[in-house]
Amino acid sequence: MKKRVVSILMAAVMTVGLLAGCGGKSLEDQAAAQEGEGTGAAAETVEMAGADEVDGTEITFWHSMGGVNGQAIDELVKRFNEQNELGITVVSEFQGEYDDALNKLRSAQIGSMGADLVQVYEIGTRFMIDSGWIIPMQQMVDADNYDLSQIEPNLAAYYTIDDQLYSMPFNSSTPLMYYNKDIFEKAGITEIPTSLEGIEAIGDKLLNEGGAGEVMSLSIYGWFFEQFLGKQGLDYANNGNGREAAATAVAFDENGGAANILNAWKSLNDKGYAPVVGKGGDAGLADFSAGKSAITLASTASLKQILQDVNGKFEVGTAYFPSVKDSDQGGVSIGGASLWALNNQDPKKLRATWEFVKFLVSPESQAYWNAQTGYFPVTTAAQEEQVFKDNIAQYPQFQTAIDQLHDSSPEYVGALLSVFSEARATVESEIESMLNGEVTADEAVAGMADSINKSIEEYNLVNE
Repeated sequence: MKKRVVSILMAAVMTVGLLAGCGGKSLEDQAAAQEGEGTGAAAETVEMAGADEVDGTEITFWHSMGGVNGQAIDELVKRFNEQNELGITVVSEFQGEYDDALNKLRSAQIGSMGADLVQVYEIGTRFMIDSGWIIPMQQMVDADNYDLSQIEPNLAAYYTIDDQLYSMPFNSSTPLMYYNKDIFEKAGITEIPTSLEGIEAIGDKLLNEGGAGEVMSLSIYGWFFEQFLGKQGLDYANNGNGREAAATAVAFDENGGAANILNAWKSLNDKGYAPVVGKGGDAGLADFSAGKSAITLASTASLKQILQDVNGKFEVGTAYFPSVKDSDQGGVSIGGASLWALNNQDPKKLRATWEFVKFLVSPESQAYWNAQTGYFPVTTAAQEEQVFKDNIAQYPQFQTAIDQLHDSSPEYVGALLSVFSEARATVESEIESMLNGEVTADEAVAGMADSINKSIEEYNLVNE
């Protein structure tokens, strides 16, 4: 018995920089041709075959996990291919960084995407929704009567828009504050700071009594900027952070959130507590792991790497990601990536893709994935697996990440933005210019807003 899944194939036109770069018609041209005109949305019926109809079906999975994470992906694919009794074969292909996978998709053709399932980073969510390439995961969930309550609510919330789950959470993380317990103990500090304001207050103690070379190795990273906004309970963009409707402008300049962040950051830098250590999420790790800085910020997925690099030189503590001020009332959002089903107009491949997705988020798979990579288990029942329990026993610092996720709220899931990749780069450049004394905090905020708003406007104009 075939179950019908309806996919909305949007005739959205991408920005000039997103046009297909290889031969054949672009996605936009083909969508327009199918419509007869370049605007509007066509509802196309896509049938998902029954589970008993997919014997011999092969699907392709594109991912962006290298190193040990890639090895874990390969093992999960191997297990699925050996264990599934439906005759499905999954071929996994590493596509390089997240942007590389998206660029390859952009050069594909509708109905022949090259992949059936693709891993896309969280800031690509709005782009993927607008693309017209995908079948929302919710439609397969509904067709198969899948119980979504088993997925961590705060993870599912990020990828849910208008009560529709567009993609399945897979490798999810939040940022943590890592601190050198030995330096804190030597400095006589027993209360761990919960804000940048609190970190500044103990800066001299950490340097003069704790023996730290740096108070905080704070990398210039757009994701951290977004988290500092969320911790204030403030939006990054208008229209409900781009979730009630597509964002037309940033909101962080008008709500004061960005100025609060940059002024606090600059104060730490001016006092020598947070020197410039570079851009990117890992820029602050080297100084911390070497025992130079007392504090750093990094993803939960960095925990094992940090512990490995520290190698017992000191005891690593973990705490919630700091707010800007002690009085802030907000929460964290997630990072990482999710799984998107591509519309290749093949009922058997669609069913095979869905069966593989269910396997990847099963408790057993997620417990293994968590233990191997440090990413959250996206399925709540994974925490009952012995593999998960053993991992928490070995790395108790990871419990901080679980607690922080549960203590946050879906209202702080973060923004959806069509041009998020460029926006992060802009934020990082402006912060770097401010710290180097080239612009003031207010000028940096204005520069961020002006540049990002122009990018949003251009994108929205082309995609009307």
